[in-house]
Amino acid sequence: MTLTIRDARAADRAAIEAVTLAAYEQYATVLAAPLWEAYRQNIVTTLTSVTPATQIVAEKEGALVGSVLLYPAGGDMRVPGGGKATTLAWPEVRLLAVTPAARGSGAGRRLMEECIRRGRAAGATALTLHTTDMMRVAMQLYERMGFERAPDLDFSPAPGITVKGYKLAL
Repeated sequence: MTLTIRDARAADRAAIEAVTLAAYEQYATVLAAPLWEAYRQNIVTTLTSVTPATQIVAEKEGALVGSVLLYPAGGDMRVPGGGKATTLAWPEVRLLAVTPAARGSGAGRRLMEECIRRGRAAGATALTLHTTDMMRVAMQLYERMGFERAPDLDFSPAPGITVKGYKLAL
């Protein structure tokens, strides 16, 4: 069973939203209801208009099982929680998602490897991302791939929640 990594197509939009929401649904039980609803809405809003990001998907046997956004260096990215847009110094990975059924298949790693490859091809010196403590499995993946904590990239979208920055030197 081959896993294919490719650019998303317009026809993939509904499947990408379904994959992403299925992947992030587990956090509905971790976050207070109002925070989850705000986070879910941020995900949907982000997926509605991904520009200037490149949307990359993982496909297995004709079905999408994962997706990720890769924002270019110099592009603007809106900070979740209503924060102002920030201009990215390096390419930024956002909303890495793998369906619960496809976890452990290597789809997340392959999507991240593609982001790293594209960052290098663009001449970037680093690749960044943000995550939280509730995403422990993702944090372990990032750290195994060489990402290091970058506290200078941290932000807080709501009281008591720190979104942690990570950076990989390319």
